[in-house]
Amino acid sequence: MTQPDTVDLVILGGGSGGYAAALRASELGMTVVMVEKDKVGGTCLHRGCIPTKALLHSAETVDVIKEAAQFGVNGTFESVDMAAVNAYKGKVVEGLFKGLTGLVASRKIEVVQGTGKLVSPTAVEVDGRLIEANHVLLATGSVPRSLPGLDIDHVSVVTSDDALAFDGIPESVVILGAGAIGCEFASVWSSFGAEVTIVEALPHLVPLEEESSSKLLERAFRKRGIKQELGVRFSKVEKTEEGIRVHLESGKTIDAELLLVAVGRGPVSEGLGYEQVGVEVERGFVKVDAYCQTSVPTISAVGDLIPTLQLAHVGFAEGILVAERLAGLPVTPLDYDGVPRVTYSHPEVASVGITAKQATDRGYDVIEVTYDLAGNGKARILGTAGAVKVIAQRDGPVLGVHMVGERVGELIAEAQLITNWEALPAEVAQLIHPHPTMSEAVGEAHLALAGKPLHSHS
Repeated sequence: MTQPDTVDLVILGGGSGGYAAALRASELGMTVVMVEKDKVGGTCLHRGCIPTKALLHSAETVDVIKEAAQFGVNGTFESVDMAAVNAYKGKVVEGLFKGLTGLVASRKIEVVQGTGKLVSPTAVEVDGRLIEANHVLLATGSVPRSLPGLDIDHVSVVTSDDALAFDGIPESVVILGAGAIGCEFASVWSSFGAEVTIVEALPHLVPLEEESSSKLLERAFRKRGIKQELGVRFSKVEKTEEGIRVHLESGKTIDAELLLVAVGRGPVSEGLGYEQVGVEVERGFVKVDAYCQTSVPTISAVGDLIPTLQLAHVGFAEGILVAERLAGLPVTPLDYDGVPRVTYSHPEVASVGITAKQATDRGYDVIEVTYDLAGNGKARILGTAGAVKVIAQRDGPVLGVHMVGERVGELIAEAQLITNWEALPAEVAQLIHPHPTMSEAVGEAHLALAGKPLHSHS
């Protein structure tokens, strides 16, 4: 082993949380080494957020062509060229990757390529090189989960990582899991012409969302021909000549070419030396306090590795928080209720804050309003259905905003400000939204909640 290098911060993992911490720590004058076994940018850039949204945009383009006649445009859909789709997807990813690597280099952050391992509370070993640091940040991310007894062969039973690399379109697919990943792939493949069935053990699609949002998405998916088996558990899968046969505990079977396993992502922590140096781990997740500090004072952890929301923007925020804490700046723990969440299906589902049930369970006296997008001019122009639901404490601030419809993911930023700044419905009602825009739906819902509805019957 070579003589150890000594730096202020060594980061194990170059995904969203890791590189955000590296960039901020460098800004604050720290010397930083980031260890990454694959490519800087991690799952989000290379196997998650960015490539899936590129696929979704291609799928949206298919839908626009197929639906052109309703807007008075004569057009004919011919086919999807997956090689060209993948080239477009790859170009987007590669462009962002080059930009990110250039940014990291400009901040004088050393990137060490290789598989790192924690060997002491202040050291990481990478392929025989020992890197000592005043502080270690664990940011090793996550990988797709499976279920007991379910053999993923990466051919007919696949993960989202596999699905992103497909050079063709399955004729039929069963998707196990109705969270964001499952619903987004269902949306893509349905647009591309596949027969899609979603299987979910819980009673609704996107089961962590407000129930009314889930029901709106279910209705939209049924209209699109996406089949749903909700509230029923997967039993087993067997191979057939055509592909796979999925057995449900209800006794029903579903034949398809492909099974996509989208039951969530699990932390990457095994065999990396965490527990050996005293880091407390539970079910694979590294346990941290509100400041992302582990049980070892010189070690922090962020991103999908810790039991918080597995979202890239959460990783960014956690990485920044750790860097600023190590620099001695005053920091505030993240409010995970205030994190915006978007499922980029067709239609989109977006939310921030808490659900009506969560609010009631926490003892709030709740009032709520749902504004149907049927009353919104821009939604009518776009031909999208959906709604904006706002939940507030009676005579108090807004607690949650839940939306379904095309482009509502772009509206969630305003909703984030409303909930995080604890705005009163009457205060939001005073704001003027441009007409005609989808953003008016947010304003209309707050007008109704403030007791002065305009384009609604609330």
